[in-house]
Amino acid sequence: MVILGAAGAGKTSLASEISKRTGLPVVHLDRLFWREGWTPAPRDEALRELEAAVAAPRWILDGNFLDEDPAIRFARADTVVFLDIPRTRAIWRVLGRLVRDRGRSRPDLPDGSSEAFDWPLLRWVWRYPKEDRPRVLQLLGELRGRGVDVHQLRSSSEVRELLASL
Repeated sequence: MVILGAAGAGKTSLASEISKRTGLPVVHLDRLFWREGWTPAPRDEALRELEAAVAAPRWILDGNFLDEDPAIRFARADTVVFLDIPRTRAIWRVLGRLVRDRGRSRPDLPDGSSEAFDWPLLRWVWRYPKEDRPRVLQLLGELRGRGVDVHQLRSSSEVRELLASL
């Protein structure tokens, strides 16, 4: 299973909840593509780690990284969930996380990296509907054509419905 969406969309929360209900292990892509202090991981190293993760029989991938090789991620995915929430909600969630987790580490973040105010992240979230969302929608169409179970969720109630269906 792959979970996509802007920062603040709820990917990590959904991945954690699905993991609790199904026992599937969660792979946080931020931990693969970033290193301590938000230093980018060497691309070849991150891709090797991603290949190893998806070689396992079952998994949940939490994260975007659409500019990285999507073939690795989606070749074995049987389900893709796109959290397609309004950008204002995503921005508020990112800001709320900043207040809640400032200076603390989280299990979905790279070791030695904590939540901090980040203008580039907020700009990315704001631009997500115009820059990344169209690519995600195109990808979802291609995956549907290959028989992948695709869920485009736009609200908390749709997320609850998905969870109830597990």
